Amino acid sequence: MIKHQHFIIYKPYGVLSQFISNDVKSYKKRFLGELHSFPKGIMAIGRLDEKSEGLLLLTTDGKLSDTVNSSKYEKEYYALVDGDISLKALQTLKKGVEIGFEGKKYKTKPCEVKKLTLAPELPERSKKIRDNRHGPTSWIAITLTEGKFRQVRKMTAAVGYPTLRLVRIRIGNIKLETMKVGDVKKLETSPLLF
Repeated sequence: MIKHQHFIIYKPYGVLSQFISNDVKSYKKRFLGELHSFPKGIMAIGRLDEKSEGLLLLTTDGKLSDTVNSSKYEKEYYALVDGDISLKALQTLKKGVEIGFEGKKYKTKPCEVKKLTLAPELPERSKKIRDNRHGPTSWIAITLTEGKFRQVRKMTAAVGYPTLRLVRIRIGNIKLETMKVGDVKKLETSPLLF
């Protein structure tokens, strides 16, 4: 029986959720392999776009990847949005909004959304974000059971509050907690047990 390996990482801003690219334009890009010497056959479970940060699961088990990407597992994010987000916008996000996905319109599933009264304690991002001197911003927590390409960013933009910073803090019961940007932790058991 093959013994699979599993890792959690705090993906930094500006790093792609892949290990290599055959694209000739990607020679200036940063990849996950810079963070650690991972075993052969490792893959990211779900992805975070280049400008997003936070919790990413890695595994050598393809079946596990399919299971976690299914809608059984919650993914929670903190999003800093442009503007003082309204109650109406929060309610609209909760019910689901129409976004573009693969060239078609897609209605997102209902989800949990709340405005945070205090900014979360997160490491400073490597690239500066505009701050309140340039107009108000709001932090929200959003929990999804799906993960379409750039979904949170598309959702907040659809209600008029573009995302300025996005950090995934939880997948199922696995949390980012006190990890620092670029940290890599090997899991001793399968993440399916969370």
